[in-house]
Amino acid sequence: MAVTLTERAAGKIRGLLEREENANLHLRIFVSGGGCSGFQYGFTFDEQIKDDDEIVETHGVRLLIDPMSLNLIKGAEIDYETTIQGESFVIRNPNAASTCGCGKSFTPSETGGCANASSCY
Repeated sequence: MAVTLTERAAGKIRGLLEREENANLHLRIFVSGGGCSGFQYGFTFDEQIKDDDEIVETHGVRLLIDPMSLNLIKGAEIDYETTIQGESFVIRNPNAASTCGCGKSFTPSETGGCANASSCY
């Protein structure tokens, strides 16, 4: 599968989508240049499904991922965690060689994988 979404993350996304009161919205996950480590994760709601988007449907949630971003997060698990420090989406990306201390950016592995890299948004 392109990416996996935990049931906990899907529940949070469903709740956020319900608040928007727009049945045409989907969650778009993307990677853009920037952050301390070179690339950073992003999430946005989007009504438009582009022809080349990868569509991942799981736990009643539709995720949209553009091809460039998919190349950098393929095989990742998206979770949602609540800790003493707060709540956040967490991306466990097997394609990240390292992550920034803030957890929102990463450096991709040149070989396409690493040992249990974890980043949160």
